[in-house]
Amino acid sequence: MDSAVCTAPLIAPLPDLAAWTAHFQAAQIPVLANSADALEALRAREDDDEVDANLIGEMVAGDPLMTLRVLVHAAANRPPRMVTDTQTVTAALVMMGVTPFFRAFGPPPTVEDRLHDAPQAMAGLQTVLRRSHRAATFAIGFAVHRMSPDAALMHQAALLHDFVELLMWCEAPSLALELRRRQRDEPTLRSCVAQRAVLNVELADLQQALLRAWRLPQFLIMATDDRHTEHPSVKTVALAVRLARHSASSWDNPALPDDYSDVAQLLNLSVGAAKQLVHDIDA
Repeated sequence: MDSAVCTAPLIAPLPDLAAWTAHFQAAQIPVLANSADALEALRAREDDDEVDANLIGEMVAGDPLMTLRVLVHAAANRPPRMVTDTQTVTAALVMMGVTPFFRAFGPPPTVEDRLHDAPQAMAGLQTVLRRSHRAATFAIGFAVHRMSPDAALMHQAALLHDFVELLMWCEAPSLALELRRRQRDEPTLRSCVAQRAVLNVELADLQQALLRAWRLPQFLIMATDDRHTEHPSVKTVALAVRLARHSASSWDNPALPDDYSDVAQLLNLSVGAAKQLVHDIDA
């Protein structure tokens, strides 16, 4: 059963990847306050025929942390007879059933409660949230253009691509702020170098370790690993994430022309048409 108890934030880095992985495995994943409120509103209507896996899935899909929470729970409670992953939140909810879902998910801890005394950290988390939502929008837009049957899977993978950053803002806000400060003060400093200096671990390695420890779907593991983008669906997610990151502040980022070129190649479009599509999706 969920509990709204919040633990004290980390103020010093843990020593290595194993320690960070163990910490996040033991920690509760908070959700956005509006997700917690929506969950309770749906709980009150549990016996309503309209409250089904699809309706709950739509609510969950708006919050990457709630999405992660459901997928982690589903993986941990997968029946032994199941030999394949539940790839999406909706599939996980169908497997669980509505009543067992509400029984398993009591009022969860919220990000807003966790960070109520850390407004700068809350702003940092919201920046990652905006980027994640834009990446998910690009991913599903590209997937629909490709007429892919896995559009929902790519949307979910893009939404979760940077989940470990969200968790770091929640669990270690002062360290996340220090990491952001170093990267702002030294624009040429590589992210992985800054992460090792501040956290003793690279976030990409921590994310992959958590995905495997939680036994999350293989596609999610592939799609959040930027070193493996050969598969068209994985490449779709990677491009969506790149575009969201490069256009976060403005459309003047010098990296964007290469992104447009890669989108054009993926979707078999001219570069001009790919650029127009990107801006139409973001409109």
